[in-house]
Amino acid sequence: MPKGYWIVHIDVTDPAAYEAYRNAVAPYLAANAGRFVVRAGRSKLVEGALKPRHVVIEFPDYEMALSAYESAEYQAIKALRLKPSRADFVVVEGA
Repeated sequence: MPKGYWIVHIDVTDPAAYEAYRNAVAPYLAANAGRFVVRAGRSKLVEGALKPRHVVIEFPDYEMALSAYESAEYQAIKALRLKPSRADFVVVEGA
């Protein structure tokens, strides 16, 4: 069965406030079978335009990735991310 992924490109505008989101999302993901594959780190944009921070989170399947995003619990955590950052966020099914 193909895995599911959250792929997020983020521009953090207030790092201190963004810490509240980081501290809340990690345990949520672990409890929902999410695993960080990419979390920031070095990158070099070689084509197009993206935000400077990149995150990829793997789930056992697409349905779990989507339901983890749509859950009321994550929506409350997401609210912590909205003010201190701007993101492009997609839930995708892997190959």
